[in-house]
Amino acid sequence: MPGKQRGSTFSQLRLCLCFLMYCWVLADPVCGYFLKNCTIRGNLSDPSNMKVLCYNRNLEVIPIAIPRKVSNLDLAMNKVSKIEKLDFKGLSNLKILNMPRTQISQVENGALGYLEALQVLGLAHNRLTTLSDYLFQGLANLSLLHLDNNLIATISSSSFQTLSSLKTVNLTKNNLYNMKEVQPIVQLPHLQELYIGSNRFTSFQSQEISNTSIELRLLDLSRNPLGVFRITADVLPYLEVLDIAYCGQLGRMEWDVLNRSFLSNVNRLNLSGIEMSFKRMGMVLQTVNSSLVHLRMQDLLNGSRLKVKAVQISPILQDSHNSFFSTIKSPTCVFQDLKELWILKLGSNKILTLNDAFMNGLHKLETLNLAGNKLSSIRKGEFKSLTSLKTLLLYDNQIASMEDGAFEGLVNLTELNLDPPPFSHLTSLENLRIFSQRHKGLSHLPINFLEGLKSLLSFQAGSLNIKDLHRNTFIHTPRLWFLDISKNEFTALTPKLFRPIPRLNSLYLSKARIQSLDFLIAANLSRVTFLQVSKNDITVVNETVLQSLPALTYLDMQDNPFTCGCSDAWFVQWMESDNQTQVVGAGEFTCNYPADLKDTKLLDVELQFCTVDLGLYCYISTTCLVLLTLVASFAYHFLKWHVIFGYYLFLAFLYDTKQRNKLTPHGCQYDAFISYNAHDKPWVLRELLPELEGKQVWKLCLHHRDFQPGKRIIDNIMDGIYGSRKTICVISHRYLESEKLVKRRTYLSWPRAGEQTGVFWQQLRLALETKDDLISQPLGC
Repeated sequence: MPGKQRGSTFSQLRLCLCFLMYCWVLADPVCGYFLKNCTIRGNLSDPSNMKVLCYNRNLEVIPIAIPRKVSNLDLAMNKVSKIEKLDFKGLSNLKILNMPRTQISQVENGALGYLEALQVLGLAHNRLTTLSDYLFQGLANLSLLHLDNNLIATISSSSFQTLSSLKTVNLTKNNLYNMKEVQPIVQLPHLQELYIGSNRFTSFQSQEISNTSIELRLLDLSRNPLGVFRITADVLPYLEVLDIAYCGQLGRMEWDVLNRSFLSNVNRLNLSGIEMSFKRMGMVLQTVNSSLVHLRMQDLLNGSRLKVKAVQISPILQDSHNSFFSTIKSPTCVFQDLKELWILKLGSNKILTLNDAFMNGLHKLETLNLAGNKLSSIRKGEFKSLTSLKTLLLYDNQIASMEDGAFEGLVNLTELNLDPPPFSHLTSLENLRIFSQRHKGLSHLPINFLEGLKSLLSFQAGSLNIKDLHRNTFIHTPRLWFLDISKNEFTALTPKLFRPIPRLNSLYLSKARIQSLDFLIAANLSRVTFLQVSKNDITVVNETVLQSLPALTYLDMQDNPFTCGCSDAWFVQWMESDNQTQVVGAGEFTCNYPADLKDTKLLDVELQFCTVDLGLYCYISTTCLVLLTLVASFAYHFLKWHVIFGYYLFLAFLYDTKQRNKLTPHGCQYDAFISYNAHDKPWVLRELLPELEGKQVWKLCLHHRDFQPGKRIIDNIMDGIYGSRKTICVISHRYLESEKLVKRRTYLSWPRAGEQTGVFWQQLRLALETKDDLISQPLGC
């Protein structure tokens, strides 16, 4: 009994531990640094910065093992057509959910309700058609909502009702056609930015959206077929940015703002692509002239020609409906009251000459875009009043001459972009170096900047603050061998940038804010031997990146914020084993993530558990299989009957355990089960039964009397044995041919003829009373 209690206690303890482990798994399903089909970024001990990246994984459903404390989840570019009601259950700490280009066409009501802490929701570029009543229920903390590039045609009147914290809504490129659809949105108490461009709105009238003033700061109505823009009440007193570019029906739009004070706070205005008469355009600018600092007016003429302050107008402009500046001689008066203007974009207007358009006024202008026009020359002093100008774009014109002093007055200019290509005639130039001593160089290199340099071998353009390079920048320099574009602000580069220069041998990209080297995979840089990418933001080195650089002999990656985990295990192993490439300062590479390994040397981190040696596993598996086969063969050949005996003994043990579990708590039904041969029945009935049941008052189980009719014999026998405290075997020559099994136990012999039977019955009574087995081991109770 003590053994049974100990076994029962151990089983209960084991069950309890299993239950606790199961609960712990449910509470926190991810305790490592990796997740199947996704990547975890950030510190697991600091959930506020944890990101789970599952983008572009061909997922058809939302992963179920997302860490419960994650704050940022990216599921972009997958194939999740439907968001189920329980997909985000438990993610109550999630603040950012990004799901663009995921083919979503349906979101079940309440599916987003578990995301009570959500602040940013991105559902752009999907297939949503309707915003239902309870779609955003529970998102009281949502502040930014992206729904652009869907198929939304209907918005329920109460779908935005619970979004009390919403500040920005983007509904660009949908199928909305009635301005009343967005009325519930603009009524939100904290809404500041509303993007509803590229829809099907035919008019904008203030009474359709609100009768009282609203908090809106930015309104984007661009690329809608607006025939009318009408404001009859002061409903937009806080509006600062208004974009109505490329609006209008048949290229024309009616502007009707009853009071100039209605838009008195607008400081950024985009009027590109709108066809208006000069008088109407003057009215528009007068409405905002006291506050405007950024004016964009590109593509105003739809192919017509324009001369700024031209005395004679080209005959093609005689149709007043065809040109903005067709009926005036001095268009500069349009800008004369814009004293606060600091950005002016007049690109793609086919302007022929400037004359004195910028010789007076616009003293605060910082950016002037005149690209894509038909300017043929720049005369002296044409920009002399633009003393604050920093950026001047003149590319894609037809400038053939520049007078001395053409850029007089541009004392603060830091970026100048113009044609023709400055080196177009230097066909034999082999080395070119451009640098800026004040680190305020060009932010953009023209596409044809290197045109003509077909012999160029070395190009250095560091410390220019260049933000991007066009993919065709190097198509004119096929022999380029050395390239240094360090200390710029790229953050990312395209592989197509390097494909025109397959001979490149040395590439310097240090301190360029690059976050990944993946652009090198398809860059066709098989001859590069020297690569410097130190002082960037690289966290992980992809195995494929280094495989794409077969000739690499020198690699400088110092001062990068490495992630010390299995994602960089291959890189560590490669640095330690590769005999071709020298990795400069590898011993000083330090960890930036996770937090508990911050400032630890990358080579000191134990990452052996990350590498899987398939050969070793195959060897171990094969060895175990061979040994198992040998042992099984040996056992079968030499211990066949022992194995069979053990097998049946095991089955008997299982059956015994099962029968014990069936026993009732009230004890056994019989005191003893009598096992005897049919030939011994007379002795049992005449001698055994009268003595034990008659005199000693024991309750016996006999098969001919107590077995249940119709029941299987074996079942009756087993029920009799397990229902009795003892088992008495009446052994005769017929019952047993030999005494081999009987001799393993002490047994009683029936007295011979003439001997007294009292001793036999006395010993049998003692056997039935004792707890120890004198006749047989108890099988039941």
